[in-house]
Amino acid sequence: MELSRRALLKSAAVAPAAPAAFAANDRVQVGVIGCGARSHELMNALMQHPSAVITKVCDAYKGRVERAMERTKATAATNWRAILDDKSIDAVVVASPDHWHKTHIVEALKAGKDVYTEKPLTYRVEEGLEIIEAVKSSGKIVQVGSQGVSSEVQNKAKQMIAQGRLGKVTMIRAAYNRNTAGGAWIYPIPPDASPSTCDWEMFQGPAAKHAFSLERFFRWRCYNDYSGGIATDLFVHLCTTIHYLMGARMPSRVVALGELYRWKESRDVPDTINAILEYPEGFTVNLSSTFNNQSSQDASFQFLGTEGTISVGASLTFTPEAPEEDNRWIVESWPSKLEDAYYRDAKVRAAEMPGMRAPKLRPGGEVYRQGGLESTYTHFGHWLNAIRTRKAHWEDATVGHRAAACAHMVNQSAREKRMVEWDFAKETIKRG
Repeated sequence: MELSRRALLKSAAVAPAAPAAFAANDRVQVGVIGCGARSHELMNALMQHPSAVITKVCDAYKGRVERAMERTKATAATNWRAILDDKSIDAVVVASPDHWHKTHIVEALKAGKDVYTEKPLTYRVEEGLEIIEAVKSSGKIVQVGSQGVSSEVQNKAKQMIAQGRLGKVTMIRAAYNRNTAGGAWIYPIPPDASPSTCDWEMFQGPAAKHAFSLERFFRWRCYNDYSGGIATDLFVHLCTTIHYLMGARMPSRVVALGELYRWKESRDVPDTINAILEYPEGFTVNLSSTFNNQSSQDASFQFLGTEGTISVGASLTFTPEAPEEDNRWIVESWPSKLEDAYYRDAKVRAAEMPGMRAPKLRPGGEVYRQGGLESTYTHFGHWLNAIRTRKAHWEDATVGHRAAACAHMVNQSAREKRMVEWDFAKETIKRG
């Protein structure tokens, strides 16, 4: 996405300002590890910030590196270690497959780089504690890329919940549905893809070893060896938003079911998952996702409170509650004299008889839509501000660990067909 100079100058009003420590020509030098489709979206957003410049990129597929160099004017690194060894690079964007995240993040921190990483933070739950420790020992910044929390829509929802507009929220429904091959991660494979253009060993890394496979290389989310499927790709976004809006830490208990119903070729992760998460803050979450229907193509949330409902997606809709007591169907089964006595009570008549209620106006719904720059741009702005101020954004390593852990709990519950619990003292899943 190209921006005009006018749009870019206008965006400066919402972008974090650069402190004096970074002069106009002293931009944050960024290296990018992994140049897949999402990474190119990230690069587009990051390049809109004048205070940052992408200088080096690497990927296991040569074609992606070629396109990234065209897009960013960066140079190609032979591998991710070459990026970390470059003393001129201040920070890195980690956009590699999930099974590589922990290694790339921890090694980047050890090399003195600040990190922006795509979600999920982790491939396995125990990796989160290792990353958190690496952040503490290095003093560097880690920000996770569930960019929805940087959207105006979600921040408006958070504000309304904090103001008590919803009353007490006891249930949240969140869904992320698709109904295409691409939505199910069966992506088109580049025509030139081959062992000569794809570095299979660079891709596999710490994962279980397999013979060269273009399907595994380009459709890695379909395989447990590299990904947690729906839970780590989509539920992490949902849980991050829920934790942000509700000020929640982690669910205490999770139960889930997942199955592969339709997209059975070349994959071993479910295409449909349903999960229930119970939070000690006093609410329950229903998570669901299927790749067999697109009735909710975008991430969608319903926060159900005693005083109103907030629906959040590309826009926000607030609908106030208007409950009215009406016990006629119960009372009419009583003996007549008891029914008559019940309705002779003035308080009952005022509360339950429509014709006896005082007239009043009911508030209507509210709708808010976000315009302007996409939230990935704003999220990168928060990261760059954190680099300059040395104050981490809300979505730091601890927040990222917990959001990813929700996904790991969902997958473990579905796999083992049992309820899974969280150990709040140890910050990990309780052993069964």
